[in-house]
Amino acid sequence: MSEFGKARQRMVDNQIRTTDVTAYKVLDAFLTVPREKFVPTPMRSLAYSDSDIRISDHRVMTQPSPLAKMLQLAAIKPDDIVLIIASGSGYTAALASRLSNTVVAVEPDETLAQSSESAISDLGYDNVAVISGDPKEGVPSEGPYDVIFIDGAVEEVPQGLLDQLKDGGALVTAEGRDHMAEAVRILRNGEHFSRMSAFDTNAPLLAEFTRTPSFNL
Repeated sequence: MSEFGKARQRMVDNQIRTTDVTAYKVLDAFLTVPREKFVPTPMRSLAYSDSDIRISDHRVMTQPSPLAKMLQLAAIKPDDIVLIIASGSGYTAALASRLSNTVVAVEPDETLAQSSESAISDLGYDNVAVISGDPKEGVPSEGPYDVIFIDGAVEEVPQGLLDQLKDGGALVTAEGRDHMAEAVRILRNGEHFSRMSAFDTNAPLLAEFTRTPSFNL
């Protein structure tokens, strides 16, 4: 086993299993997908550290343990069509590809979108489409989706994203800011949406999803 392979095993055993992640398919995805392929080359020695990794001026990769808990909460099934919002370097999209039928990933940073598409293609994950676009808009042309996963924390979820869920589908995200957030799962039932708060989590805030200030005159 390579040194990265050993580090990947330690990540799963010491960081992920110890945070109550028990879903076999989620654990297997983290064991299978080489995280180092989605980290900037100068930082690959940090690929399996239990910390966020900055991948651009405005984006970081979420540390493995909270990401694993969020993916377990999403409960992705093998036949699902999944939308990953703000997909960054593509690591979460690659993990979701091991859990689902099809993944659509949208990323506003064209450089990140291109590098993630290249990494995913090199690994042969041919059920993933990476699109450069506005994460608040999603990709309605490819929906509706069984699962929408926002890869970071938000202050509010746009209704337009919820509208892209299938009936019975779920959106999973972290709501909050400054690394103080709550994991939530929002389930669609017809035109109604129910919200379940799951656990406190640590996720970087996505600038595109900050709440618009309101002014009282």
